[in-house]
Amino acid sequence: MDKNLPGDSTPPRPKWRKVAYGGMQIGYDDNYTDETFLEEMVMNANVVRRDLLKAMKDSVSISQYLSIVALVVLVWFHTLESSLDEHSLLLLDLSLLALGFLVLLLTEEKMLSFTLLCRYLVNITFFTTGLYILAPVYQTLTRSISSDSIWAVTVCLLLLHLFLHDYSGSTIRAPGALLKSPSLTSCISVNASIVASVFVASRLPSRGHVFAVMLFSLQVFLFAPLVAYCIKKFSVGLHLGFSFALMGLTMYSVYVLHRLFFVLFLVLVVVVNVVCPYWLIRMQEYKFEINGPWDEAKLCFDITD
Repeated sequence: MDKNLPGDSTPPRPKWRKVAYGGMQIGYDDNYTDETFLEEMVMNANVVRRDLLKAMKDSVSISQYLSIVALVVLVWFHTLESSLDEHSLLLLDLSLLALGFLVLLLTEEKMLSFTLLCRYLVNITFFTTGLYILAPVYQTLTRSISSDSIWAVTVCLLLLHLFLHDYSGSTIRAPGALLKSPSLTSCISVNASIVASVFVASRLPSRGHVFAVMLFSLQVFLFAPLVAYCIKKFSVGLHLGFSFALMGLTMYSVYVLHRLFFVLFLVLVVVVNVVCPYWLIRMQEYKFEINGPWDEAKLCFDITD
């Protein structure tokens, strides 16, 4: 009996089609792909090739803020050791406030109006008055807690502040600046620095010391990133010069205090500015990213429009 009769022939298998929805195609497995599947594969399409010098320049902002926090800690230490009196601290606070306003005036493209300047002065007056009224509360806030616990928690809060700090911008908005809304991590970072300042102020001997230290700490932690951001936006060269001058001042101050701390801070700056950018560039060689028809579809327009 002939098995190749026309009536017994198997119908030809339909051609496979690449469709997103449509169910299984007869004669093909659900995960079947033809030889054209990998033709649209693209390797490392979104990988950003970084330059070592550019990475080192960007890391200067981190070292700059590390220097700022180190200077704050030095002021705390000298105040606790009675090397700085409250009058010197208040003079330092006024100098920093005037210098910060001067930098904002010189680096802003739009001049501050008289109305806006008066509003700032009123807000600063209310802020300093409330801080002075609350100074006795801060002084006795942690009286029942041991000093060892206070220093341990303060160190942890400063580390948390440095870890969550936004090194690319500022939590405080400049006048007329188009900054994005602060993230949750940056807000937690600012709150950690303020709580650490309160803990340190609670170990000071007088109301004047508490007020001066709290005013100094809040000025630095709240407005120093804003001033640094305005300088960087105004001129990259000025930003680098200001950063290196700040790092030099910090290294000198730490060296006067203790040589071991100086060595540790110097190693930290070298790691942040040289070693980490070099590691980043070297790791780019092992970056491997593939894209193709198996990727999720991405919207090519803003869904909020």
